[in-house]
Amino acid sequence: MNRGSGILLPVFSLSSRYGIGTFGKESHSFVLFLEKAGQTYWQMLPLNPTSYGDSPYQSFSAFALNPYFIDLDELVKEGILTPNDLKNQTKHYESFIDYGRLYIERFKVLRIAYNKALKTDIRTKLDKFLQEENKWLIDYSMFMVIKGMHGGKSWQEWEDKYKKREDQAMKEVFLKQEREFYFWVFLQYEAYKQYRSLKKYATSHHIKIIGDIPIYVALDSSDVWANSELFQLDENRRPTSVAGVPPDYFSATGQLWGNPLYDYEKMEKDGFSWWKYRIQKCSELYDVLRIDHFRGIDEYWSVPYGEETAINGKWIKGPNMKLVNALQEAAPNMQFIAEDLGLLTPTVTKLKLDSTWPGMKVYEFAFDSGYSNAFLPINYESNCVAYIGTHDNDTLAHFIEENTNLHPFMKEYLHVDDVKYIHDTMIGTLMRSNADTVILMLQDLLHVGQEGRINLPGTLGMNWKYRLPKDVLTNELAKHLRIMTEESGRLPK
Repeated sequence: MNRGSGILLPVFSLSSRYGIGTFGKESHSFVLFLEKAGQTYWQMLPLNPTSYGDSPYQSFSAFALNPYFIDLDELVKEGILTPNDLKNQTKHYESFIDYGRLYIERFKVLRIAYNKALKTDIRTKLDKFLQEENKWLIDYSMFMVIKGMHGGKSWQEWEDKYKKREDQAMKEVFLKQEREFYFWVFLQYEAYKQYRSLKKYATSHHIKIIGDIPIYVALDSSDVWANSELFQLDENRRPTSVAGVPPDYFSATGQLWGNPLYDYEKMEKDGFSWWKYRIQKCSELYDVLRIDHFRGIDEYWSVPYGEETAINGKWIKGPNMKLVNALQEAAPNMQFIAEDLGLLTPTVTKLKLDSTWPGMKVYEFAFDSGYSNAFLPINYESNCVAYIGTHDNDTLAHFIEENTNLHPFMKEYLHVDDVKYIHDTMIGTLMRSNADTVILMLQDLLHVGQEGRINLPGTLGMNWKYRLPKDVLTNELAKHLRIMTEESGRLPK
């Protein structure tokens, strides 16, 4: 990656009238802000539909886009909604995302749009879109139909004929639920159309999109349901082992993610075709792709199904460069970022070097072990992507406030004599660092406190809810960021 910088901001955090950010006007305005500020990248979080817990890293599909990101004003312009249809969509929304209310209210208005669209030539367009996207969209739409038939329950709790996708059962579902099947196709048609318009707009303004995918997919997903032979499941489609990580910086008992593990031996036999298809589809959406938990390609933490923590897991050897080569073959023109945080073994370090993918540096990890700490900017190699913090970290303002024990070394390293100078000096030294790429959180540029944190790993309740206040993307902020970007040699050429 060439020397440059960008902003990490989830689409859901953009301001809008409808309770959550969308692919509409606010997204396009953010692209213009990035261009004005001299940035190269917009890093997003996964764009997939969210399920229990609202995490974009646990989705019903690795391919579908989140219907919440469909901009309702765009549907008004299409003539399939009216302003009157939206009168209840702007009520009761506070400064944080209320996913419970969204789930109740948003699908009501999207069904209104669908029913109106059916009076047009939309079915022809949906059939064309379905043919273009093919297998994943058929699987996903059928999955959502049958999930609805079971009151939203996980496919693990469905009747066997649906759980095991028996041909006759699938035919009967389609015949009886064809209208509902096409509702889910319609949502993806609208979401993809709006996102592709946004991506084209970003490209025209010289902004590259960094996408983000979790290495694993959710158990309750169309991906596992439709491709069960590719995962470590028993004859009843139950996981035998699940994913996580051992005790680490974030948790003394590790993190038990619960995702089913891949059967890499089977995947290798067909040349990792599922993975290739996944990455090829990503290359249509993004310019750069961050792969979360990169070390799982070298070794993965396997926890027996049913365990309550991740402590009793073990490391299992992964596909290593065989999978890396397959991904690069699937998307030869897309750049990759390896999320290589956590305890790195020599084999993981070698895999990253062999892949040539840039790893990640997090500045907030830099102050607890002296000048040899690999996260201090003076120790960065150029082939890395450097952050103050990611979506899993505290905002810089709250981090400084909470970690008073680190203040003496922070002041010493940064050559400041007062704590109040630490915040902006950290941002400046990161921008001037040797890292080819620097990605900042907008919350840190705005000096937002604890309320701006996006996710606290291992917790539920207040994650993935942060929204930007209105009118914070000012010309003054863009000018400030542009000056800092130019001074550090990161302006796009």
